[in-house]
Amino acid sequence: MTLPIFLLHNGSSALSSSAAPEKASRHLVYIKANSTSCLTVRSEKLRVKLLTHGQNRIEEMAAAEIPSVKLMDGTSIPVLGLGTWKSKPGEVKAAVEAAISAGYRHIDCSPVYENEAEVGDAIAAKIKDGTVTREKLYIVSKLWQTYHEPDDVEAGLKVTLKDLQVEYLDLYLMHFPIGFKQQSGHTSARDANNQIITTDRDYVDTWKAMEKLVEKKLVRSIGVSNFNEKQIDRILENCTIKPVTNQVILYGVQYVIFYVILKYILQVECHPYFNQKSLSDHCANKGIILTAYSPFASPDRSWASPDEPKLLEDPALVAVAKKYNKTVANILLRYQIERGHITIPKSVSPDRITQNKHIFDFKMEPSDISHIEKLNRPDGRVVLMSFCKDHKYYPF
Repeated sequence: MTLPIFLLHNGSSALSSSAAPEKASRHLVYIKANSTSCLTVRSEKLRVKLLTHGQNRIEEMAAAEIPSVKLMDGTSIPVLGLGTWKSKPGEVKAAVEAAISAGYRHIDCSPVYENEAEVGDAIAAKIKDGTVTREKLYIVSKLWQTYHEPDDVEAGLKVTLKDLQVEYLDLYLMHFPIGFKQQSGHTSARDANNQIITTDRDYVDTWKAMEKLVEKKLVRSIGVSNFNEKQIDRILENCTIKPVTNQVILYGVQYVIFYVILKYILQVECHPYFNQKSLSDHCANKGIILTAYSPFASPDRSWASPDEPKLLEDPALVAVAKKYNKTVANILLRYQIERGHITIPKSVSPDRITQNKHIFDFKMEPSDISHIEKLNRPDGRVVLMSFCKDHKYYPF
């Protein structure tokens, strides 16, 4: 059986049996039913799955692909990814598999999350079952602080590559500008008071060792995480890998084409209670793309006090979500996209992972963005690493 289906602008559909393929618009896609009664559509811009229920009932689930920041060298960074920080072993494999099945292609990892081996199992499983190829994935990990010595940088990467079961990373970030003395692997040495022992290793030296990973084609791109403006500028002043000019194209409803000079990627905590406006503006001026982690202000963090405000329950955000008939999570993610940021929300719930994708079919009014900006708080940062606040490279 072959059915043409016309996807209307409002997201609904109309079934027809007469349209000719050669006259079909770009929204008209032809599908064939397979033996399992699952109808699968593949096109450059759409992925549609139709599930049959009973003899005559068909339920349509359509979703635009996640937009990507496309680089001139052919690499492509999806603007929405799956974060794996705080995803517990035993849960993260199913979460990554669900995300890839739902169309996510950007997976954010780190060895210190202590779940990269399970993430690697999920990636391998989805490649094996044909859901995705390695080339279509954008896998990010980070150099942990115990590997800051230049001679240790490649060894740190190779542990991650082994755990993730891949031959290269699309993006490798320096997780933090401060090095830790290594006890074993990503386990840091501690003093008699059980405090982590830091080192004075210059992060510029660590960066230069990371550049060699690009030369060896072990990673495609490198960047930094949790750096401040001065530290970013110091990296830019001392880099040897030449930046390239890139074109950014976001595909989807109500998007426009625009251009930036992309040099590096910076990953930092960013959400309405801590909007990082100054740093975001600085990055934009330097041609740096900001990736927002903890876009929901890490509501499951163990160190939160009972009286702290909950971002996902903020009345102002609830009102905006109601206006657009979206969830508060959708609004928080769309807020990052509107600012030109990439964002990597963490979830282990397949339903929420799918729901988090529903942010590319609407655009918020400037007045709503301004309203959200006003939620910024002087005490809004939730990830502090205050135990090393006296270190000369402490970024906050």
